[in-house]
Amino acid sequence: MSNEKKAKVNPNVVLREEFDDWAVLFDPDSGDAFGMSPTSVLVWKHLDGNHTAKDIEDKVRTHCSDVPAEANDHIQAFISDLVEHGYAGYDAPA
Repeated sequence: MSNEKKAKVNPNVVLREEFDDWAVLFDPDSGDAFGMSPTSVLVWKHLDGNHTAKDIEDKVRTHCSDVPAEANDHIQAFISDLVEHGYAGYDAPA
């Protein structure tokens, strides 16, 4: 079993998917919102506490074309930004 962190979305944050596969994340507590690309939405949907960044990279490589070699770095940076802004987090160690 991997001991790599597995992020989870903040259940208070709302994901609104648009017709063109883009989406908006909205935090009703802060009023902050920002747009997300289809790839970002794919990452977001796998932040369920069960997937590592590597697991998510594998999903991205399966569902997307022209994925750069440094995709894992981008995914980890994106997850870190989400955590830093309160859109996602990690469970406390047991």
